[in-house]
Amino acid sequence: MKKTLLLTLLAGALGTASARDLAAIKASGTLVVGTEPTYAPFTYTQGKKIVGFEAELAEALAGRMGLKVEWKPSAFDTLLIGLNQDRFDLVISSHGITPERQKAVDFASPHYCSGGVILARAGGPLTVAALKGKTVAVQLGTTYAQRAEKLPGLGSVKTYPTNADALQMLLSKRVDAFITDRFVAIEGRKKFPQAGLKLGEMLFQEKIGIAVKKGNTSLRNAINQALAGMMKDGSYQKLSEKYFGEDIRCK
Repeated sequence: MKKTLLLTLLAGALGTASARDLAAIKASGTLVVGTEPTYAPFTYTQGKKIVGFEAELAEALAGRMGLKVEWKPSAFDTLLIGLNQDRFDLVISSHGITPERQKAVDFASPHYCSGGVILARAGGPLTVAALKGKTVAVQLGTTYAQRAEKLPGLGSVKTYPTNADALQMLLSKRVDAFITDRFVAIEGRKKFPQAGLKLGEMLFQEKIGIAVKKGNTSLRNAINQALAGMMKDGSYQKLSEKYFGEDIRCK
């Protein structure tokens, strides 16, 4: 996914208190994890449980550190602010690693690579050129929203609180296209086969990472070590193929 926040908001959220380091987290036995659980198949809810690729990945990483996960769901555009206010130990919610975000938080090694694509109804715009004068939907606060604003000749960009909201606008013909993560687009097409949705041009690629509070090196190193172990022993590939039918790590 995903997404950009105003640096001024993040800077304002930075406090003098220190985040819990790995030793403090291990002493508690619990890793507090923030996410937006409306982003199938990465994090979403089944009943009262948060599930999905990133949910299982976070729990597997925590297990390798001898920890249990305490989930704290939050709106996407508040996650990094909450991280800097010590509401979470880490955030896993398909954040694209951007220079702007790296000024405010630290990222672990990327746990998958993706990119932004155009999703449209049959006969709709599937290329940047075809988007000229058209209206597109994007999720509020995302890197897709930021990049859509810069597309040449675009008619207008409408933002919505969640990807599900933006997709509904496309399905109801209130917008011409939806710019989103390619996995969200694939999931949307699978969920609504009767709509005849088409995947169009990929607009950009990005690396996705787990965020920790800036300077929390011990936790970031532990995440990187656990992630490298999963990628080496085949457990990452198994988990990835469960959700996507392929290994989605960065090549």
